[in-house]
Amino acid sequence: MNSNQFDLSNKRALITGGTQGIGASIAQGLAKAGASIIINARDEAKLEKCLIEFQQQQIDAKGSLFDITNTSAVKRAIEDIESNIGPIDILVNNGGVIRRSPAENLEESDWDDVIRTNLTGPFLLSKYVGRNMIKRKRGKIINICSLMSELGRDTVAAYAASKGGLKMLTRNLATEWAKYNIQVNGIGPGYIATPINTSYREIGNPLNDYIISRTPAGRWGTPEDLIGTAVFLASDASDFVNGQVIYVDGGLLTTFGNPIMI
Repeated sequence: MNSNQFDLSNKRALITGGTQGIGASIAQGLAKAGASIIINARDEAKLEKCLIEFQQQQIDAKGSLFDITNTSAVKRAIEDIESNIGPIDILVNNGGVIRRSPAENLEESDWDDVIRTNLTGPFLLSKYVGRNMIKRKRGKIINICSLMSELGRDTVAAYAASKGGLKMLTRNLATEWAKYNIQVNGIGPGYIATPINTSYREIGNPLNDYIISRTPAGRWGTPEDLIGTAVFLASDASDFVNGQVIYVDGGLLTTFGNPIMI
């Protein structure tokens, strides 16, 4: 096997929503594999803070400030990156939001916001990045899906619908673009410990206890747990892998759980 299969040197990766959590960790992992990184965000302060942190880690990172739900902004940003920074070889569609509410009380505006961000945003990025990948006849697109691409759960109807749609967008783009040597795949994180769910992970919290008991690995995942899969899907090692969603979930989707036997 070629020992350089996972080498991302001379590759350029755009990561949306890459200033923290899963997105930042994937960006760091791709950078350590040799890629040059472009971080997207729509919050300028968060983007600047992230870039400073990356520079301190000696990571080659640039920023691109735009809203992934704004068609004209996406189009302009991709044109600017391709013209002034260089070709986008790897696209990671990570940006996303969640709005929690029972379906019967979910505001239509919240539904629209979630679908627009989690599904339309990745479509727009893939469309405008994909056009250039088609011309070059190469490219890697990685969509960050979810356990909710497969499972339902109370209060997340919009989120589950968006992530289920993202799974099918992944498969359909793979179907259309495989002939151009473009691989479109997804990563489905399990329950990942990030700053936004710190309170859920306190000992004694019923949700924390449930997640640990429901996950065969017996723990929350970490953002670092996703790096290996991201590097694989971004590298030459995955050139014949297309339209797949790889669930990095400690085995949660594989099991019914361990109910008490009576």
